[in-house]
Amino acid sequence: MAEEKIVVAICQYGGEFVTNSDGTMSYTGGEAHAVDINRDMLLDELKSEITSLFNIDLSGMSMKYFLPNNKRTLIMISSDKDLQRMVDFNLNVGATEVYILNRVDNRANGSIPAEPSTPLFTSLTTLDDVRPLNSNALLGVTITGVGQEFDNVKDFRAQLCKYGIEKGFIYRFIKNETSRVTARCVGENCPWRIHASESSRKQKFIIKKINHLHTCGGGNGKDGNRRATRQWLTSIIKEKLHESPQCKPKEIVKELYDNFGVHVSYSQVWRGREVAQKELFNTFKETYNHLPWFCQRILDTNPGSVAMLSTSLDSKFRRFFVSFHASIHGFEHGCRPLIFLDRIALRTTTQCNLLAAAAVDGDDAVFPVAFAAVEDESYNSWLWFLAQLRYVVPTSHSITFVSNRQKGLEEAIPQIFQDSHHSYCLHHLMDDFKEELNKGTWSQQAKDTMANAFTLAAQACTIEEFNTCIQTIRNISTDVADWVISAKPENWSDAFFKGSRYDHFSTNIMDPLNTWIPVKHEATIAQMVDSIRGKLMEVMQARRDASSTWDSILTPSIEQKLQKEMASAHKLDVLCSSESVFEVRGKLVHVVNSGTWECTCQRWQLSGLPCMHAIAAFNRVGRSVYDYCSKYFQTDIYRLAYSASIQPIPDIETIDFSSGGSSYPLPTRRPPPGRPRRKRINPNKPVTMMRLCSRCKGVGHNKATCEVLL
Repeated sequence: MAEEKIVVAICQYGGEFVTNSDGTMSYTGGEAHAVDINRDMLLDELKSEITSLFNIDLSGMSMKYFLPNNKRTLIMISSDKDLQRMVDFNLNVGATEVYILNRVDNRANGSIPAEPSTPLFTSLTTLDDVRPLNSNALLGVTITGVGQEFDNVKDFRAQLCKYGIEKGFIYRFIKNETSRVTARCVGENCPWRIHASESSRKQKFIIKKINHLHTCGGGNGKDGNRRATRQWLTSIIKEKLHESPQCKPKEIVKELYDNFGVHVSYSQVWRGREVAQKELFNTFKETYNHLPWFCQRILDTNPGSVAMLSTSLDSKFRRFFVSFHASIHGFEHGCRPLIFLDRIALRTTTQCNLLAAAAVDGDDAVFPVAFAAVEDESYNSWLWFLAQLRYVVPTSHSITFVSNRQKGLEEAIPQIFQDSHHSYCLHHLMDDFKEELNKGTWSQQAKDTMANAFTLAAQACTIEEFNTCIQTIRNISTDVADWVISAKPENWSDAFFKGSRYDHFSTNIMDPLNTWIPVKHEATIAQMVDSIRGKLMEVMQARRDASSTWDSILTPSIEQKLQKEMASAHKLDVLCSSESVFEVRGKLVHVVNSGTWECTCQRWQLSGLPCMHAIAAFNRVGRSVYDYCSKYFQTDIYRLAYSASIQPIPDIETIDFSSGGSSYPLPTRRPPPGRPRRKRINPNKPVTMMRLCSRCKGVGHNKATCEVLL
């Protein structure tokens, strides 16, 4: 175990600060004690130790410290997070000085206060100011000191504006050129001054001189509002939207006041939000030019993969499909012929949808197979996605698909995979069922009874069990029972479904994929796909390492299921009819045929694992139950699924995409009027009138609601 790192805090009290000629401050007088601090120490623990050492009451005092190599600005310690950051800043040094100061308000005093008044800059937000330049924090990076680098003069001016607002003072430019900028505080005789210029060697804009000292009461937060320009507001909102795309204007108004002390109206934030969204969109649009390079890079680094870019006749981006060789190999050799189709939820305002196809491995964990970024989730997009998917999945076995049957999937699947079976997602079916229940006036107990019966009907192995569940619903409501029958149970009930779902009824198994893409990487398709690739690479290696320690014939989760069936098998009586046919007696009588791997209870055929009746028969004749389990549950097959590796791709953020490549502008999209829909369309709702669109000539909508890309 790694040795815990300690920082020695020299706590000082009773002295005073003296300002040196170079603007730095030094502490003289008083007494000092040493305290060992680590990252796990709480602020209350430190206060308790200081109280006992100095015999003082800290209720009317504050604790502050200097950043390394910065003796001009004191940083407040007001929370456990502040204390942790102080430790992090000084780990390399191993020691720091903590000053216990009286809370005296000296804002009106023109002289240098004993405790510099920095209510905004020395709060928790100030610590964010020393983060790297790519920080997504609300305050970002402002001004820290000499040597700080900026991308260009525009970036420096923006950060200087933010700094002035944070500190609460007004500055005036003395020189404001593209190669050099000098500014000073407008306070009378105030020495605060900053100078930065361009460095030809580093191609950066660098702070050369800065005097942090204010003698005008600067930092009181009263005058910063005058520097809150539209450009500054847009930059802050853009950072916030990148972190939280669904953030509401009223939330931004509150955060601007809480973090900056800046008062802005709701309408100002609303307009700034629109500008910020447009700028984010333009950044996203430019990245489409990167896709040809990224597509080829996938093929070069991962031979055997499939990566395809589709454009319209006028060279506008339409779709991008990718399936890595490791996924193709793993599905073919180690996964059941069962594929889940769904759209991955993106949290940003990107102009595309991400479709995914995934399987399940031998341990019942999600196994991603393919992804596609498409212009919209529609019948045409799913049809194209399935056409590409057909190239990467073997068709020697009939494949079972599980989906929410929305956006044209019900029609698209049989067109591409003619011999496949399509199962409806039980989770989405239940949503539709509950919506139907809400139309009635039944009690909550009656609704729960019908919902439970509906779930049991989906899991019913025989027609008799299914009819029993339907009768339970019919006893409460005939209309609801008729709705269930009309919802095509042949696509979702085990009693009628012809495919093999292996006890998987829902697309919820794909939910973990929603967390595989960081918000900051949703801005571009290349970053999204590369995030998935990196996560998939890690997951495959982790599962490969874990399975190397397994010594059981079956994977752990399947072994656990089998043990439960084996425990129930001891209660059953078995009569032998022949070498392969058995009569098993329990509450009911069932017939087991070991030659065809079948039982009249249907559980063996549906799950791929011997049911308790089959296990009882095997125990009767001394056969191993493991010889009758589906090969997909074996540990050796599981290892085969993860035997291929995904190879790294050079960091796409460091590649210069500006040279070469083609331009792939976004397709034209007409935003529909009004608020976007939040509720799914019920596919069982009868069509009252067929509409014809005069714009795209399609059916089912009109010109006003047309979303087709032209």
